[in-house]
Amino acid sequence: MMRLARRLAWLAVGAALAACAPATRLAPASTASPVGALRFIGEQRVAHQAMFRDTMLGGFSGLDYDAARGRWVVESDDRCTHNPARYYEAELDFDASAFRAVRFSGLHYFLNADGKDFTATATACTRADVESIRIDPLDGSMWYSSEGDRRYGLDPFIRHATRDGALLAELPLPENFRVHQGEERGSRYNATFEGLAFAPDGRSLWASLEWPLYEDGPIATTQHGAVLRMTQFQRDGQVLRQFAYPLDAIPAEPGPGKEAENGVSEILALPDGELLVLERATVQDAAGAYTNYVRLYATDGRGASDVKALPGLAGAQYTPVRKRLVHDFSKQPVPRAHNLEAMSFGPRLSNGHATLVFASDDNFGKGQVTQFLLFEVLP
Repeated sequence: MMRLARRLAWLAVGAALAACAPATRLAPASTASPVGALRFIGEQRVAHQAMFRDTMLGGFSGLDYDAARGRWVVESDDRCTHNPARYYEAELDFDASAFRAVRFSGLHYFLNADGKDFTATATACTRADVESIRIDPLDGSMWYSSEGDRRYGLDPFIRHATRDGALLAELPLPENFRVHQGEERGSRYNATFEGLAFAPDGRSLWASLEWPLYEDGPIATTQHGAVLRMTQFQRDGQVLRQFAYPLDAIPAEPGPGKEAENGVSEILALPDGELLVLERATVQDAAGAYTNYVRLYATDGRGASDVKALPGLAGAQYTPVRKRLVHDFSKQPVPRAHNLEAMSFGPRLSNGHATLVFASDDNFGKGQVTQFLLFEVLP
């Protein structure tokens, strides 16, 4: 009862904030254009194990632009391997001709209901496998998502917080998104809320799974794709709509006995109500090295079924959302795309076109790279 009362109190705080949010705050103007194609401008990298304010930079799996402050927020999915779960403030120096620098300027920790960070204990930090972060377009607060941890029976979550990381609310989740240890139902390990995006009006937000729920069928292989759910939540957690997204097959064979996967790593909402979807495949070769295959799609939900009432998609009758390839990172004259997990629109260029920035998660591994890729959006 105490846990339920505390959650209801958080939701009340979040609702009150939304009700009194200043109506004059605007989302970044860069979200106002459809996405036709991308033009590469430049790349910046962060050195392996670089430090900022006694924390290790890396594990970047969430990125967003705060137009009101002219700053970026960059989230690390560090599960206390090096430091508590956190996000950074940064400045990205670029124009239409060059991407000159990424400068980190601030640091904040995600906080629990008791006001404490996710400092490592026997199990505590596993609650914060944070994978996406978004600035609230109505009041400038912050929302973030976690994949939870199936090994410890910890559910994924979507939380609302102040810009200092203090917890305001946690959305109630549909039962089929929860973890069921010892059973093949609900969320798979490390493959739940990988993407988060506000609708353009700020009144609702979308969340994407990385892989299918157990009830929705098998994960992608090199022979076949998969189907996963995209869910539109009201700000109080009510599910408004849910559609099935067809995930590509893994585009290359792994080495003998090696790993390969494909999943959705981030999403953005477009002004017409559709989504930009970042698919990121990882394939390990015979020597153990990993190659990433990254593609950006735009969805078209006209005619797609609302599947929120379906307990499972496997064997069910429904119409999935359609998708259009916007950019294949492996077939363009740009630097090699690494483990891209973060994506955000940025400020407009002098010609009025939007910008789109991607960031990679190096998993704090010596053989991986932390990169930022900058593109101009061609309508």
